[in-house]
Amino acid sequence: MTVVAGVDFGTLSVRVTLVDSKSGPIGTASASYPLHRRREDPNFATQSHADQMNALAEATREVLRTTGIDGSAVASIALDTTGSSVIPVGENLEPLDDYYLWCDHRAHREAEEITAKAHALKFEGIDWCGGVYSHEWGFAKLLHWLRNNPDKRDRFVTALEHCDMVAATLSGVKTVNALKRSICAMGHKWMWNPKWNGLPPEEFLVAVDPLLAGVRAKLGGEYLTSDHLAGHLSPEWAEKLGLKTGIPIPVGAFDAHWDAIGSNCAEGDVVNVVGTSTCIIAMARKAELVPGVCGVVPGSVHPTYTGIEAGLSATGDIFEAIARRAQTTVAELSKGLDAYKAGQTGLLRLSWDNGDRTVLVNPELGGVTLGWNMIHTAQDELFAAIEGTAFHTRIILERMAEHGVRVDRVINAGGIPQKNEVLNRVYANVLNKPVLVPAGIPTSLGSGIFALLAAGAYKSIEEAQAAVCLPLRTIEPDPNAASVYEQLYKLYRDVYFALGRRDAAPVALGRVLPELRKIAAAAHTQG
Repeated sequence: MTVVAGVDFGTLSVRVTLVDSKSGPIGTASASYPLHRRREDPNFATQSHADQMNALAEATREVLRTTGIDGSAVASIALDTTGSSVIPVGENLEPLDDYYLWCDHRAHREAEEITAKAHALKFEGIDWCGGVYSHEWGFAKLLHWLRNNPDKRDRFVTALEHCDMVAATLSGVKTVNALKRSICAMGHKWMWNPKWNGLPPEEFLVAVDPLLAGVRAKLGGEYLTSDHLAGHLSPEWAEKLGLKTGIPIPVGAFDAHWDAIGSNCAEGDVVNVVGTSTCIIAMARKAELVPGVCGVVPGSVHPTYTGIEAGLSATGDIFEAIARRAQTTVAELSKGLDAYKAGQTGLLRLSWDNGDRTVLVNPELGGVTLGWNMIHTAQDELFAAIEGTAFHTRIILERMAEHGVRVDRVINAGGIPQKNEVLNRVYANVLNKPVLVPAGIPTSLGSGIFALLAAGAYKSIEEAQAAVCLPLRTIEPDPNAASVYEQLYKLYRDVYFALGRRDAAPVALGRVLPELRKIAAAAHTQG
């Protein structure tokens, strides 16, 4: 028996799970930290590294206390984080500022400039991230920081992704040369790829802005997949966490990618990690470029496969916003949703409240709801929002399938599918595919699997998955509901591309509202 710690840093809290090599998860604890927002700037979202590390210590000691496991018995610790969450650091890798969190969208101008220059100079990297560089990603955020912090530029040593910063902190790494960087993070968000010798060339970065001169060299260290070690737990942090000094720490990754591993993802599976946003993860032995899909990176999910990442910029956040405007909670507003039928609301809602991450990659968009009448309720809007996120997911899965990604099974992971059976049912009906749901929350279980590999308990991811992953239950699509959603999806797809692109060809949208009424009337008649 080997016990390890799997860590997951989310947007608002960190979760630590102890995993037994034979019986799987044996206990979990979490601790929260503040998210800094500004009412005058909705694009602003930052977090303190110190707050996050304090929360990690709190959660680790709590899970040891509640499980009764002695910290000296924990054989390794692995961690995943949000991303792209970027922190600029100075000497000894000390933070110069807070993290630009994944949902910080201040760098939209910088992202547009990077995209335009990449196309103008025909830099291949832009094709491997879907043709558009996102405002959520590393170079855009770093350039925004350099432009807006001239007083700190002379102290800038390097920038790190959250997962690499935490691993370096725990390992006591103080220099860039000693850093181990995650191929998952750097491949999906910084255009790293062995095809062009790693990061984008210096001449390209300088062409975007001379402030990026020398940055490529500063992003040093060794770039590795997560079957390698980032380091070993330092005495300082062993004491803070209540663990044993020197235990191995594998190279980290992004939360959704390891959530997919913890959800028993294999080739042919697509994992929807549904939370505040949705990350959609797949992996393939061979993969081609997928227009509008934000990352195709060798070794990013599973070291021996190519990882494919896409997603929705907001999911649970949309549900929360609807409930907040109605001065209630999502749980309260969800009561009775299980009686709703496909299309009965007559509403068609697009999930653009936080922009479009895939496949339009457009931060300028906003939420759209079509079909309102005088008696619609917030509950109607919530159901339409669930349908809308499912339609958007289908657009993404179809785009991936068009470009050679197998979509044999759909797994709904993340926190929301555990407590929202209506969402699982709607997704199965909209996608017209069985949807599998883990029997419990797999968050931080993926970290546990990589920790088990680092501890030598298993030789392969597949062996560890077979031993510790949660069983999956299946929600089959209902043929009648799937038929209704087939009609609605055609309307959604037309509206999605007609309103979402500035250069969209004219589309006759005049049929949309009458069709919504017709579908809603049929649903009520059946009821």
